[in-house]
Amino acid sequence: MTTLTSLLAQYDLVRQATMALTQALSDEDCCVQSMPDASPVKWHLAHTTWFFETFVLERFELNFKPHHRAFRVLFNSYYNGIGSQHPRPRRGLITRPTLAEVEDYRSNVDARMAALILIAAALPPARVAELVQLVILGLQHEQQHQELLQTDILHLFSCNPLQPAYATGDVPPVARVLPLEWQQYQGGVIEIGYADDGFCFDNELPRHRQFVEPFTLASRLVTNGEYLAFIEADAYRNPVLWLSEGWDWLQSQQLTQPLYWRQIDDQWQEFTLHGLQPLDLQRAAIHLSYFEADAYARWADARLPSEAEWESAVASQSQKHASQSLLQLFDTAWQWTSSSYGPYPGFRPSADAIGEYNGKFMVNQYVLRGASCVTPVDHSRTTYRNFFPTGARWQFTGVRLARSV
Repeated sequence: MTTLTSLLAQYDLVRQATMALTQALSDEDCCVQSMPDASPVKWHLAHTTWFFETFVLERFELNFKPHHRAFRVLFNSYYNGIGSQHPRPRRGLITRPTLAEVEDYRSNVDARMAALILIAAALPPARVAELVQLVILGLQHEQQHQELLQTDILHLFSCNPLQPAYATGDVPPVARVLPLEWQQYQGGVIEIGYADDGFCFDNELPRHRQFVEPFTLASRLVTNGEYLAFIEADAYRNPVLWLSEGWDWLQSQQLTQPLYWRQIDDQWQEFTLHGLQPLDLQRAAIHLSYFEADAYARWADARLPSEAEWESAVASQSQKHASQSLLQLFDTAWQWTSSSYGPYPGFRPSADAIGEYNGKFMVNQYVLRGASCVTPVDHSRTTYRNFFPTGARWQFTGVRLARSV
């Protein structure tokens, strides 16, 4: 059970972790938007603060007064129930407030949140429970933005002719890649969805039954070396391998390789958080769209797993022999599934603006499972449902293959 004291400590840790991610950035780095799907670092810092001010302080603080009335619009992402939003593609034009003023905004809201949590014990138990639930949701939301902040800055730096590195120090070594093995699962009636007592997002509920046919799942993710073979097989020019919409997407953008791959003097390189690096054939292939993942799977005489297959296989992990374990589940890349992002049977979003958090996006997107190397370590679980549109490539997304038995 979360106490108010532990809640405040957790709040401080998450908020400090966000600011730590900005320490290597200049003011200019924090204000630029590299594409419509990305957001400036400054906007992430302000929006996560806006969340606590709007959904917690406004509900609970006596004599509530917003830090700045214009921030209600500037830093609202997509909550129509709250009111107007500044257009997402134009977030990079918000040169005012300055980064320093956004940091003051964070400090102001943090102080007010601490004061609220410290006196919350005087509230009726139902109100305390509501407060705790909303603060935890806000912290989980901020952890999502910690990952987005890094993916967005990676894209921004990739557009810079100087090709700067975000991360300092040496590139972490990668473990020797083990031969790919196919782990077999019997299928049948399984249960998926969150079932524990801790936090989960509403899209992980309710737990329910599904039927899956027998299947096999790859023991690890597809590597750069394996994906390079796909490229060298001229797969980006073979329409047979691609979904119709994927082929149109490919042709319209004239794509021939993953987002951050570069071929310089006949040598493959990859732009990473550590800057431009020689392509490591042992590392997992990442920053792949659903279209690329699906085409590779077809070329490899395989397919993408459904989210029910992925979850049931991972849930049974503890029952398997160590030599049969699934690798790279939560520490490398989000893994595309073949499942369209939609509601579970019996799903009911909240009636207020918080209900817009997940439910309104349940169309034209696909589910990803697992977690990535930039996901906060305590922000992953077997039932977590990430989701992106088919053409998204700037996230840390990779491929785990499946086959029907």
